[in-house]
Amino acid sequence: MRRRTFLKVGLIGGAVLAAAGGAALWLKPAARDAATSDEARTVLRAVIPALLAGALPTDGIAPAREAALGRTLAAIASLPPPMRLELGELFALLASRPGRWLAGVEDWETADVEQVSRFLQRWRTHAFDLFQAGYHALHDLVLGPWYADESTWDAIGYPGPPTL
Repeated sequence: MRRRTFLKVGLIGGAVLAAAGGAALWLKPAARDAATSDEARTVLRAVIPALLAGALPTDGIAPAREAALGRTLAAIASLPPPMRLELGELFALLASRPGRWLAGVEDWETADVEQVSRFLQRWRTHAFDLFQAGYHALHDLVLGPWYADESTWDAIGYPGPPTL
């Protein structure tokens, strides 16, 4: 390859990358607070039954799921703003078409518990720490508020904290 051709290809390639980067910055949606985003609600409604499998009551699963969703969103709302924005990015990614493809879920609203459980298991045991961190964030955000509520303690035989 001649030097002149190499320089032309380099300049054209650089211009294409600069244009693509600018377009990505321009088209990127503003980061939203995870405590109030529709993406968080959509993803969590699918993830909660998979993470709380066996802990949710067999009768009246929808009200229990909505109660768990409310507790989880309240826990997210209590986090510092930068953490809420990071979680908002996670939920926006998972709700997007590439994120659903990455999760192996065609649509969060129609995904069944087995499909979501496979996604969670893949992320839990993934070779990349970033995916594992995403799994642990979802896990802790759902299970922490669920078991912090006294109404869930009887189901697991927890008598409550000891009195001092």
